[in-house]
Amino acid sequence: MIEGGEDVKFIARRMLIAASEDIGNANPTALIMANNTFQAVTTIGFPESRIILSQCAIYLATSPKSNASYAAINAAQSLVKETGNLSVPLPIRNAPTKLMKDLGYGDNYKYAHNYENNFAEAEFLPEEIKNTMFYTPGNNQREQVQREFLKKRWKNKYDY
Repeated sequence: MIEGGEDVKFIARRMLIAASEDIGNANPTALIMANNTFQAVTTIGFPESRIILSQCAIYLATSPKSNASYAAINAAQSLVKETGNLSVPLPIRNAPTKLMKDLGYGDNYKYAHNYENNFAEAEFLPEEIKNTMFYTPGNNQREQVQREFLKKRWKNKYDY
């Protein structure tokens, strides 16, 4: 791409996208690496930035891959398009006024830090879509740790 005359900042931007879309939580450091690459390429410029791009390309190419975050945001956006603008559940609404408190805003809110492991089993989605699962951890070492974490917290709710 460099020899074809492509702007090195465009290449670095594509690396940022690949780090999130194709690698994701399988190796979250890839996004940091790609962002640092973009910053360095922007600062250094060509021809020296070719070395930085090469290092990042090798790092990204040899990273485990997962598109689970990409699939999760696609599923969430698709559901919003399907269901439209649903009401925020009352327990998680802020109640800065007396009227809002009287209407039940914030009632039965579970403050996670008051619970074991800083986790309160609570539903944060509107009634119409409650219990919807968007994120399914990928089949890689890092996301398997996330799967176990979620399984311990949610038990059998989402079948992790």
